[in-house]
Amino acid sequence: MGEEDRALLEVTNLTVHYGAVRALDRISLEVQEGEIVALIGPNGAGKSTTLKAICGIVKPTSGVIHFERESIKGIPPHDLVARGISLAPEERHVFTSMSVAENLDMGGYTLKSRREIKQRIKSVYSLFPVLEERHRQRAGSLSSGEQQMLAMGRALMLEPRLLLLDEPSFALSPNYVDIVFEKIQEINQNGTTVLLVEQNARMALECADRGYVFQIGEIFLEDKAKNLLENKEVRESFLGEE
Repeated sequence: MGEEDRALLEVTNLTVHYGAVRALDRISLEVQEGEIVALIGPNGAGKSTTLKAICGIVKPTSGVIHFERESIKGIPPHDLVARGISLAPEERHVFTSMSVAENLDMGGYTLKSRREIKQRIKSVYSLFPVLEERHRQRAGSLSSGEQQMLAMGRALMLEPRLLLLDEPSFALSPNYVDIVFEKIQEINQNGTTVLLVEQNARMALECADRGYVFQIGEIFLEDKAKNLLENKEVRESFLGEE
């Protein structure tokens, strides 16, 4: 692999245990700069654990994680955010008693300039106009779809190189699912690389460039997303087709 072809993110032989339970067993994956990469598979297969290991929330038992060609294993989550990795977690976890604007302000917590924070918030509002309309509203009073947009907007406040999305369509109406995936593509087109964990395998693969299929702590299949959509086993197991 040439120097210019090195991935933005490289995960090699990653193993994670929760106590005596092995959640990940020597998985390897990579994400090239500018891609959308989807992780699909059944619940409990290790997809979300992979994101948590990448962003420092869980400690790997073994394996190597490189971001921009440097090892990031063991680096605290807040330092990884400063390096350019942001996570929009499953179930959103917005600050429900704070306003939309205050949530976004919290997302820019490492920025020292109020002017820069305001510019970043303005950029988020440009991507998600509904958040600007609701900027004074308590986050807890937003719909699930609006909360998901807020979680994504908050994660974008530091202009990450790599955005990790954990189940962005969780508990959303079909209309909001469509909107959220449109926004994911727009975020990517604006220059942010995306690693996506998603139960809605069809939507994820239609959005992504490449995909990895998990099965109980392991990756058993990887390919271009369009090829996975045509793969017989994927179609039967994850797309609900006979």
